[in-house]
Amino acid sequence: MRILVIGNGGREHAIAWYLTKSAEPVEIFIAPGNAGTAELGINVDIDAADVDALLAYAKRSEIDLTIVGPEKPLVKGIVDRFEKHGFAIVGPTAAAARLEGSKAFSKTFMARHGIPTADHRTFEASQRAEAIAFVEESGAPIVIKASGLAAGKGAIVCGTVEEARGAIERILRDREFGAAGDVVVVESFMKGEEVSVFALTDGRNYVLLPPIQDHKQVGEGDTGPNTGGMGAYGPAPVMTAELLDRVRAEIIEPTIKGMQEEGYPYRGVLYCGLMITSEGPMVVEYNCRLGDPEAQVLLPMLENDPVELFEAIGRRRLGSTLLKHRPGAAACVVLASGGYPGQYQNGMQIDGLDEASETDNVLIFHAGTALDGEGRLVTNGGRVLGVTATGSTLSHALDTAYAAADRIHFDGIQFRRDIGRKGLARSL
Repeated sequence: MRILVIGNGGREHAIAWYLTKSAEPVEIFIAPGNAGTAELGINVDIDAADVDALLAYAKRSEIDLTIVGPEKPLVKGIVDRFEKHGFAIVGPTAAAARLEGSKAFSKTFMARHGIPTADHRTFEASQRAEAIAFVEESGAPIVIKASGLAAGKGAIVCGTVEEARGAIERILRDREFGAAGDVVVVESFMKGEEVSVFALTDGRNYVLLPPIQDHKQVGEGDTGPNTGGMGAYGPAPVMTAELLDRVRAEIIEPTIKGMQEEGYPYRGVLYCGLMITSEGPMVVEYNCRLGDPEAQVLLPMLENDPVELFEAIGRRRLGSTLLKHRPGAAACVVLASGGYPGQYQNGMQIDGLDEASETDNVLIFHAGTALDGEGRLVTNGGRVLGVTATGSTLSHALDTAYAAADRIHFDGIQFRRDIGRKGLARSL
């Protein structure tokens, strides 16, 4: 089977790695891929958002199944285009991907279907004064979000009204997030602990993956600006069996049913970022794909044949599929370039990777990596590597991941040393 994976991050490396575990012979093509994916298949020099070129390549290369990693091509309608030409593809249509592509849409969708989330108001650029007046009336803490895609960095938690005013100005006046900030969502601050629940769905049937806790802020103790994710672990013990039942009944099933009722069935990966509040689970945001770095934790925990699982989603026959995952826990620590999520330099030589990879139960997933003109592995992005480890317990997985991370070096390397701390506290 010839499978095309779209994307170039740690998530796509993890997907490609997972595909190699299939009992079915597979040829893997990754567009555009990175230095890590090149070791598992053939990297294809096509940008992940270039839908026309990707479709032409799928035709030319007789691709049997396509798996879309990042959100941009999904929001641009890659699934619509591929399906129109008869290709099996894993992901939601453009209309369904609005759950991530437009926070304004997703908030009104949740309101229509009684799905618990924070109270909110939306404002366009021409309503900047009204947005500021609303914040001044509402008080702080409060959350300001760019409605469109902002690479996980468009949500700004503001502890004061002054910070909120500044966030609105950054988004609507200064255009910090470009077109993603044409509309802002101002929403109430939700107090609690965050956790992510992923559903694989063919539009009607679904299975749930183990709950994961991500670490979005760059600094330890959840400080500093948001990033695409600095690490993750699972299963997250904050998500008890009782809470998971509520998530199914109050969030997952109403979302899938609501999308069907509104005429755009949701197929693919439904990522529900949740806040566990005193009133129960509430939706912080939807994403329309696997998370990164959550994928680096989830996929090593799964025991289902990957081709069977992805084909069941892409060909709309998930049916009574049962999810099988190994006991224990997994954790991922992201190694990032100095300065990330702000400005950073590429081209730093990466050392110690072979030594780290030799650690038992460790997988190294590449994100921002490349080979330079001399064939040396160098940094090529903000988030460079994801060091993932599995273990019989969360403590074991984290200790193993950090032992491997400490063997890797490049100029400016930074990573959080408190990944999984909340989970460990709950495990005591």
